[in-house]
Formats: sequence, structure tokens, C-alpha cells
Amino acid sequence: MKQRRLSVTILIADLAWSSVAMSAALALRYGVHPSRFDKDSASQLFPFFGAAFLIWILFSLLLPLDGFRGGWRLSAIVSQLLLSIGALTLILLSGGYLARSYVSRLVLVQLSLLLFAGFVLLRIAFYLLLRAQLKNGGVRRVVILGSGRLARELARKLERHPEMLCKVVGHLTPDDGTSHSTFPLSIPNGTRSTTTLGTVELLVEQKTDEVILVLDECPSPDLLNLAARCREQGIEVSLVPQFYELYLSRFHLSDLDGLPVLNLARPGLGLPALIGKRVLDVTLGTMLSLAAVPVLLPFAVVLHWFKGKAFRWETRCGFHGKPFAMLRLNIDRIPGKGSRFEEILRESSLAELPQLWNVLRGNMSLVGPRPESRDRVCRYSDWQQQRLTVKPGMTGLAQVQGLREQHSSEEKTRFDLQYLLNCSLWTDLSLLLQTVWTLATRPARHKTTADARLPEMLQGSVDVTSVEDVLENAHRP
Repeated sequence: MKQRRLSVTILIADLAWSSVAMSAALALRYGVHPSRFDKDSASQLFPFFGAAFLIWILFSLLLPLDGFRGGWRLSAIVSQLLLSIGALTLILLSGGYLARSYVSRLVLVQLSLLLFAGFVLLRIAFYLLLRAQLKNGGVRRVVILGSGRLARELARKLERHPEMLCKVVGHLTPDDGTSHSTFPLSIPNGTRSTTTLGTVELLVEQKTDEVILVLDECPSPDLLNLAARCREQGIEVSLVPQFYELYLSRFHLSDLDGLPVLNLARPGLGLPALIGKRVLDVTLGTMLSLAAVPVLLPFAVVLHWFKGKAFRWETRCGFHGKPFAMLRLNIDRIPGKGSRFEEILRESSLAELPQLWNVLRGNMSLVGPRPESRDRVCRYSDWQQQRLTVKPGMTGLAQVQGLREQHSSEEKTRFDLQYLLNCSLWTDLSLLLQTVWTLATRPARHKTTADARLPEMLQGSVDVTSVEDVLENAHRP
């Protein structure tokens, strides 16, 4: 509900800024002096402005353009706004051509630039306002009941979603794995261990608004009693289901006489999506290949001169695990080995550009799970095998989060399955733009220490290098 209100508020702000941007675009084109104002030309633009309002409302309803759905990340926001405003401009120009009505291209270009800048700044302003509200209080106080990796992941996810207006004020950990009779509560002032009744009193004392259960096993009677007493005291109780890894698939909730039943669908792409991806791969892959040739040529000459050959073929497993030969520049793939020249090619990912040939041949896609060696694929679990249901890609959701070849397959699978749940041409284009952002900001991320990561969150350039950092983003769209 909070997310919906925030989305509506941002949409209203977008429409308000659109009015200002339209007035500014007209002023820039025709001037503010009445004698310079071409009323006939300007009046023909007003129907297009009205259409722009309606189209943007439709985009906002269908696409995650508010910037907070899926968690705050500026690179995703910039890419999605860039695509949506580009699509809006193209629709308006096409509409003007079909209606045989004059449309000032200069006005539309100026309007697009003003919309993009304003929409990005609006979302940053909302982010800063939410962060300020979190620091100044007036938010929901949350206690997490559970321990281990999942509990830590939940706490970090709440931190990355300021629109939730939740603050984790403590952690409840069952003292005994079998009886759960006592519950140590970790709070800023220390740790206090109490029984079920005492725990509820302590939660009330801490002004707790909500308790979230994050358990690796079925709740004991003591835990059920604790949840019931919390509800009696007006403390909300939420639950992260067991086996949450299964929820990396489409699910449908059914109510069977009070028993919740989740139907989990296998992630994958239908025939129309596969055809759309192939059309995008061939069209955009051809354009990128033509642009990549003059970039790769001098590097290939240098590598051929010093190493005897410029390219190398490596065996990878692709669609449904079928082996194929992947092309890349002939550099040492192990970090810290090879010359400085090879290290630059590796860190900038220029060594992967020859894989555009694999895209055109149909072995790979522009966007998808990164292909892995047969040694790794042979050790896949049944859960990890699902990442092989689509063609491997040159980039993907895991890569824009900072994961590379040295990260485990388990880490990357979480992102790859999340990509399959939200796969579309729009998602692929957005991830391609985010890849450009990731490559451009990679040198800065490497120089950033762990203590400086909070400012990076606003810049959308956090480098995910640990298991905990990876898992906190594992379910974002």
C-alpha cells in the first residue's frame, strides 16, 4: 500500500513537472516575448502534449518507473527513464507524421531532455526525503525473529527500501533449536534474554510495531504463542516462508479452506519472447558488431604481435547445457596475471566484445545468464539447472550487480532466475544500458572502500563482492 501511494505521488509530480517542461520547451523555441510567439505553430503542439500526459500515465502503470519497485538503484532508474522517454518521443513523432500535422522537432527534443533531467532529479529528491524521514524517526519499528543469512538479508533489504519506512530495532533469536523457550533480544542497548511472556513485554517496551518471522524450520508451540501474544498487544506479525528460494518463480496463492497453498511455476520464456529476443539480438548485435570492429582491431594487432594470436575459443555450456565455442580476446582470465595491457582489457570487459559473433551465430544472446564451463555445469543442482532454460548472454542481471566469473554459480543463479521472471525486450534494453553504467563506473568502484559505500548507494554503483552483498539484491527485478 505504501509503495502504491508513493508511485501515485511520484506520478503526480511527474505530470506537474511535465507541465513546467512543456512551457519551458515552448519558451526556448519561440521566446517569451509575445511578438515572437507563433500561436499557430505552438497551438498544434498542445494535442501532442495532451497525448504525452496520457502515454506517460500508461507507462507508469505498466513499468517500474517510480524508481523504488525492486529497490533503489540509480543505474536502473536512469536506464528505464531513458528508454521510456525515448519511446514517448518516438510515439509523438510517429503520431505527428501519421496525422500529417506539423510537430516542431526542436521542441520535442528540448522537452525530452527537460523531462529526463527533471524525472531523475525528482526521484533523487524523493529518495533523500525518505532517508531524512528514516533518520528523524516517525517510522515503523521492526524486530526480526530469526538468525542466519536470511535474517541478515531481510535486514539489508529493508535498509535498501526506504519507501517502506521501516527501521530494524532488534533481532530475536530462539535460544534453543528445539524448545525455543527463551528468546534473546538484541537491541542497541545490549542483549536481553526472556521467556515468551517477557519477550512480548520487552517488545512493547521497545515500542515495536512489527515482528517478522524468518525461520529455517517449522515454528514450535512457543513461537506460535509468541506470535499470538504479539497480535494481542497490537504488534503486527509477518512471515518470510520457508524454502524461500522456491519463490524465484511465478507463484499463485490459493486459499484451501484457510490453508494457504502456493503454486510455483517453472521460470522460462515462451515462443513470442524467444522470437523477440532473437530479433533484438540480430538487429542490435549487427549494429554493435560494426561499431566494435574499429575498437577491437588495434587490440587484436597488439595481442597477435606479442602472443602469436589475437583470439581464443573456449568451450562453454549454452541453451539446455549444449556445449559451444565462445570467442574472446586472447588474454589471461585470472586476475593479477598477465600484462597491464591484458588487465585493462579484462577489467573493461573489452575482451568479451568478440562474443558478438556468438550472438549473431545464435549461440548466445545479448542479455541472459553468463555461460559457464562444463566443469561448473556438471556440478549444478536441479535448482541451478534452471538458468540453462535460455541462451547465455554477454551481460545479465548478475553482471550489472557486479558479479563476474569468480563468483559462485549459486550467487549468480538467484539473479538469473529473477531475470527469467521479468524477461522482456524492455528489460533487455534496460540491462544493456545498465551494463554501460556498470563498465563506466567500475574503476571508481574498485577504488572505493567499504566505509564509503553509503554515498555509492545514491550513485547506484555499489560493487557486489561478498555473499552477503549479493544476496541482499538477489530478488530485485
